[in-house]
Amino acid sequence: MKLDLIKKQFRNEWVLVEVLEEDQMGSIIDAKLLAHSPNRDDTYTAMKKTNKYTYHFYNGEIPTKGYAVAFYGKN
Repeated sequence: MKLDLIKKQFRNEWVLVEVLEEDQMGSIIDAKLLAHSPNRDDTYTAMKKTNKYTYHFYNGEIPTKGYAVAFYGKN
């Protein structure tokens, strides 16, 4: 599934996908949806249950000043 399609379907949610294919620059070409939820903990729980190469992100507004964003992935 294309990442832009996943982003259109799950606005303002946390999303976890398995990366299936990347281009030479590391941009995701193809991905498989593993989990999505408005609650970050739900996607963290799903992340702990997989050993796949994943991409985890919040698909909404950029956090306001004073908030931090962290990324985590498994190889």
